Amino acid sequence: MLELKNANVYYGSAQALYDFSLAARVGEVVALIGRNGAGKSTAMKAMAGWLKCRGGALMMNGARIEHPTPEDVNRAGISLVPEDRQIFPTLTVAENLRMARVTHQPARWREREVYELFPRLGERQEASGAALSGGEQQMLAIGRALLCQPKVLLLDEPTEGLAPVVVNALVDAIRAIAAEGVAIVLVEQNVRIPEMLAQRFYVLDSGRVGWEGNRDEFIRQRDAVERLISI
Repeated sequence: MLELKNANVYYGSAQALYDFSLAARVGEVVALIGRNGAGKSTAMKAMAGWLKCRGGALMMNGARIEHPTPEDVNRAGISLVPEDRQIFPTLTVAENLRMARVTHQPARWREREVYELFPRLGERQEASGAALSGGEQQMLAIGRALLCQPKVLLLDEPTEGLAPVVVNALVDAIRAIAAEGVAIVLVEQNVRIPEMLAQRFYVLDSGRVGWEGNRDEFIRQRDAVERLISI
């Protein structure tokens, strides 16, 4: 289980997150939604150790990760797929995936399972990262993160700008990953995607949690939540 408790995050002197807390349990999809600039990507980077928190605590399975760095967090079982994907453009699909095994031994997730999850990557193994479509790059970024053997997968805007057929394939893949017991924290601008996948929801408003609840509560209060997102 991932827990971020009472995190305050700054960019220089400007505060971006205020006492932010979030939890994700085994096999659970948790949605983090909010308007542009609300702090969603900042929260993801804080959970991945990419940004330092002032105060608060980042915990996995009840154990605190002290002074978390990206390496420490990744070794603890938390993998981030950032919004810009950050694949290696000059390496092939197969080489990009092999890079994840430099520090992670094969376990549940191996290249074979990634190609089964994303058959298109299997067809494009020898293509360079730069030659891939946006959807293929997103599949590759998720596949590479899975080869880090995560207990928690952080997905920042995975469907942004993609064709509907690719979005549907990614939705199916996210369901399959969660079914394997991986907790997923999902940031999406399109509320329709979290509605299809998430069991719990957090709404960020100007760096603070403005609303949180389970799926049934979200559906009952959707109008109020959408007003908060669109302000």
